[in-house]
Amino acid sequence: MAPDIRSLTPAELAAFQQDGYAIAHRLFTQHELDGLMQALQALYAQRQVPGCFEAIPVDEATDPLDAYPRMMHPHRVSETAMHWMLNPRLEPILRALLGETPLAAQSMFYWKPPGGRGQALHQDNYYLRVRPATCLAAWLAIDSVDRENGGLFVVPGSHKLDVFCPEQADLSVSFAGEFVPPPKGLAEMPVDLDPGDVLFFGGSLIHGSQPNHSADRFRRSFICHYVGVSAQEISWYYQPLYRFDGAEAAIAEASGGGPCGDLEPEGPH
Repeated sequence: MAPDIRSLTPAELAAFQQDGYAIAHRLFTQHELDGLMQALQALYAQRQVPGCFEAIPVDEATDPLDAYPRMMHPHRVSETAMHWMLNPRLEPILRALLGETPLAAQSMFYWKPPGGRGQALHQDNYYLRVRPATCLAAWLAIDSVDRENGGLFVVPGSHKLDVFCPEQADLSVSFAGEFVPPPKGLAEMPVDLDPGDVLFFGGSLIHGSQPNHSADRFRRSFICHYVGVSAQEISWYYQPLYRFDGAEAAIAEASGGGPCGDLEPEGPH
């Protein structure tokens, strides 16, 4: 059966322009999510995949994130992850938000186990360094996402600003060291999601998450980043890019360190 292809409504597009994010509710079914998780569980069972993740046995880990580490670029080692990154249900929404043909740059998977630290507020294009314009994230909730299990916070309106040079984050609550405080006049707000919801947001939107304070609830999510076909450069870490027909596409590597110095950050967290 062909997937149910839809785009965003005019009201959803207007909200994205105003606030910097939009939610496609229940874009994927529980059955589809179960299939994705089956493939990712099989990948995790290998315990280590070079360039993707390395997991320490649960009974040996002192940090829950060492036992359940994020997977970086699983599309490079999993056909299922590649299919999800290039899922045809995402393409018309990405096209509408970008205003042009989308190219896929990255995939990630997070377990966010109970007790796991969150990530301080940050901006994705600090890592991807897309020029001109910016990147666009598609953040798929596999579990219910709320304040208790380390859900997301966004700063509406911050997408209209440039990328800030980050401050040092509190590493007792954030596994990443970068922190971008909300600018004066703007404030963070929570975004709760149901399984199958996809949150779309641009690379300048300030966002992050708190630790998972639940006793037994994971906050699993599959996240991909995209750029418009007119992008001229991106950090080396995201090459090659992919068209939605699966063909590879390459653009120039980002040059220079930008306003924050000569940095080569690993990738968005």
